[in-house]
Amino acid sequence: MFAKKFPHRFFDMGISEQDMMSTSAGLAVSGQIPYASTFAVFAAGRAYDQIRNSICYPDVNVKICATHAGVTVGEDGATHQMLEDISLMRTLPNMTVMCTSDDTETKWAVEAISKIEGPVYLRLCRLATPIIYDKSQEFKIGKGVQIGDGTDATVIGTGVVVSEALKAKEELEKQGINIRVVDIHTIKPIDKELIVKCAKETKKIITIEDHSIIGGLGSAVCEVLSEEYPSKVVRMGVKDTFGKSGKAEELLAYFKLDAKAIIEEVKR
Repeated sequence: MFAKKFPHRFFDMGISEQDMMSTSAGLAVSGQIPYASTFAVFAAGRAYDQIRNSICYPDVNVKICATHAGVTVGEDGATHQMLEDISLMRTLPNMTVMCTSDDTETKWAVEAISKIEGPVYLRLCRLATPIIYDKSQEFKIGKGVQIGDGTDATVIGTGVVVSEALKAKEELEKQGINIRVVDIHTIKPIDKELIVKCAKETKKIITIEDHSIIGGLGSAVCEVLSEEYPSKVVRMGVKDTFGKSGKAEELLAYFKLDAKAIIEEVKR
């Protein structure tokens, strides 16, 4: 759609992700705001060296929009299910790291990142997800969104699994258990204030992500709390293994990333 409307501002780089990142860096140096997009496994994996040395090191204004992240890629299987990208990207100096949970939030993020200077990694999924937000919701880079005021537990999620956390919240309310859900759409810089607030106000902290539990959102939350307000954290995610081929919904259940698994963990 963009290519049809703006043919002189669209570049199809082919199967050449490393070249795409270097070209994007050149465009940024020339004063443009390039949005570089490909599957997350190629963006963060194949082109890591170019992102590190041509984008983050010189701190140029490139927006990397990496699609098809996590096990919810589905049938493409382990080779294409990027579970390490949050870890890789958030350790890079100058990089802002984001992961949106629905269509509305993604539109806000795509616009918002054009207004800040410097490299951005925006992580997107393949799976269609329920709409969570309406126009009344405030969106700000670096600030999480708290949904509900339950005190029995806080489920801190990012990306595609936020909708699963909300399903779990609704079901638990029927059982007299009141939790809050926190959508951390910006993993770096992370909303330390909100994380500490939830740790102080609720009995249990659970993180969930369609990503390895090593180096991702769970690790980031643990880093915050270990320094600011020591608390026990249960990390839900892919536990130091590769993905598998299957339907996205089945894989969420297999890796215990769905509403049922969240409910079981809250009750544990």
